[in-house]
Amino acid sequence: MGKAARDVSARERIKAEREKERKQQRHRRLLTLLVAGVVAVAVVAGGWWYVQSGRSELATGQLAPITIQSDGSVVMARPGVQKPLIEVYEDFQCPACKAFEQVSSPTLKNLAAEGQAKVVYHPITIFSDEPTRGNSLRAASAARCVPDGKQWMAYHDRLFAGQPSETTPGFKVDDLVKWGEEAGVTAPGFASCVTTQKNAKAQADYSKKVLDSGVITQGTPTLRLDGKEVDNNVAFSPPALRQAVLDAAKPAGNR
Repeated sequence: MGKAARDVSARERIKAEREKERKQQRHRRLLTLLVAGVVAVAVVAGGWWYVQSGRSELATGQLAPITIQSDGSVVMARPGVQKPLIEVYEDFQCPACKAFEQVSSPTLKNLAAEGQAKVVYHPITIFSDEPTRGNSLRAASAARCVPDGKQWMAYHDRLFAGQPSETTPGFKVDDLVKWGEEAGVTAPGFASCVTTQKNAKAQADYSKKVLDSGVITQGTPTLRLDGKEVDNNVAFSPPALRQAVLDAAKPAGNR
C-alpha cells in the first residue's frame, strides 16, 4: 500500500473513531437527561416512590411550640430542645417542596412534638423568572403577616395545598387573605398586610441572604441536620428521616 493510500486510510479511521465518540457522547447526554427527567417527574408528581417505600407518618395533631423569628424563619421545638437541629429550606412555589410536605412533614411535626428535635423553617424565594418569582414572593410575604406560631403552621400547610402551576400567575392576594381566614388567622392587620405586600422586600432580602450563604447546593427543598445536608433519599423517606434524627441525638461513639 502506497503512502497516499495509507494516509487516506488513517484519516478515514480517525474520522470513524471521532464519529463513534460523538455518538457515544450524545447517547450519554440523552441518558443523563432521561434519568433527570424521570427523577423530577417522580418527585413533582407527589413523591410517589417515596410514599410507596417510605410510609408517611400520621401527624398526632399535637404541635411543639412554634415561634416566629424576626428574620422570617420559624422555630418549632419543645422548651429546652436545641439538638438535633433540622433546618428546612423551602419555597411555597416549589413543586418538590410540596411533595416533601405531603410525605415527610408529619415526621418533622411528630419529632418536634416528642422533644426529639428542634425544627427551623426557612421559607425563601428561589425563582428569578415570572410568574414563579412573583407567586413565591406573594405567598411568603403573606406568611410573614401571621404573628401566631400555630396559625402560621396552619397557613403554611394551606399555602402548599393551594400551590399554583409554575406556568401561571397564582397565590393571588384575595386567595391569600381567604386562606388565612380558613387557617384560623385572627391578627387584625393580616388582610391589609397581605394585600399591600408589606413584607415583600424583607422576604426578597432574606432569600438573597440565604442563597448567598451557600447553604443550598441542590435547590429546594433542602434539609440540613446539625449543619449537614440530608440526602433526598433520606429526606423523602419518613422512616429513614426519623432514624437519621434519632441517630444524630446519640453520642458519637454510639452511632
